[in-house]
Amino acid sequence: MIKKSILNKAVALVLTAGIMFTGCGKSGQDATEGSTAQVTSQEEVTTEASTEAEPALQERVCPADAEHVKIIGHAAYEKDSLWLVTSASGAEFTFRGTKAEITFNGDSTAVKVGGDKNSQARVAIYVNGERVADEMIDDLTKTITAFESDDEEEVTIKVVKLSEAANSTTGIKEIKVTSYEDIKPTEEKELYFRFIGDSITCGYGVDDEDKDHHFSTITEDATKTYAYLTAENLNADCDLFSFSGFGILSGYTSDSNTINETSTVPQYYDKLGFTYGASYKGMKPVDYDWSFEREPDVIVINLGTNDASYTKGDAEKISSYEELYVDFLKKVREHDKNSKIVCVLGLMGSDLMGAVENAVQAYSEETGDSNVYTMEFDARKSDEGLAADWHPTYASHKRGAEKLTAYIQELLAK
Repeated sequence: MIKKSILNKAVALVLTAGIMFTGCGKSGQDATEGSTAQVTSQEEVTTEASTEAEPALQERVCPADAEHVKIIGHAAYEKDSLWLVTSASGAEFTFRGTKAEITFNGDSTAVKVGGDKNSQARVAIYVNGERVADEMIDDLTKTITAFESDDEEEVTIKVVKLSEAANSTTGIKEIKVTSYEDIKPTEEKELYFRFIGDSITCGYGVDDEDKDHHFSTITEDATKTYAYLTAENLNADCDLFSFSGFGILSGYTSDSNTINETSTVPQYYDKLGFTYGASYKGMKPVDYDWSFEREPDVIVINLGTNDASYTKGDAEKISSYEELYVDFLKKVREHDKNSKIVCVLGLMGSDLMGAVENAVQAYSEETGDSNVYTMEFDARKSDEGLAADWHPTYASHKRGAEKLTAYIQELLAK
């Protein structure tokens, strides 16, 4: 990568054409095009040597790496692209200019021949807080124009993966802007939350308010979940580590005599994520460790709805759930020593809420860790309707976010 620089003070060669330096690299033009200064004599070289070259409005192609974008959620820069894995993962950057295009790479679900459109990645693009694009990544390469104007503007662009990791991932191949300087990452917000959950946290079916319809990434939107809305309410960065059908003891099962051990969160918590089969450039997120670089102020765990399909009121099974919940709390605390942990349940049934409370009490008594809390969501209201497969609607998520927001505000004020 060529970095923006000033003219070297040691330059002694008389140049016959101006030179433009760019950090991201230029697209389809010679290095001498668009120059704002021309040096024609040794005297001019000496005069200009210590002066930074004036920036010019120019097309620049930038990678979506940490130098140029704020990386959001469980995402990783691998194989020259920003790999977006979990729900609400993405990137955010600013620039001053007239145009911005974002090129995405599709994963194995994006192949048109034999691809399943209900499992492709869904992404949204926001410009200065307004959603301007909502697209399925249905090809191996897809370019979306995010912003275009005749006038130069200060622009903040945010890319958000709306769909979950279990069925598909995607990647930002490059960001092309017409601007005066390279794109720059936005600042981290003061607060940072992590949400650990299942389909509710993923926003399963939130854009399909018909309870008789079934799963599709097309109708998932993580930005309409209680989790994302809570983070927005409190102006926090957020990270969603969630997968539909997942639990702690057992994932969803239609037969309470058969445990679903594959779909449990604790075994993947140290990883970048999980997919059932989708691969990105030959990579699968379960093969990559998560860094845990930034400690969340608050970690919210919402797991138990799918476990209830297995426990079904059985005391022995519920006891096993409680024991594994304690173990998971220890694992979470091992990585993040000071985070407040809030264990919640509801929005789609609270059968195991008592077990969650028991697990938190047992954990605190064993470890002496009193920085773990519980909160139960209020039951859904009949006038809020039902989304696909009986999941919460946006109205239910919004009301849940209001309660969780107030609860976290109280915790942070302590």
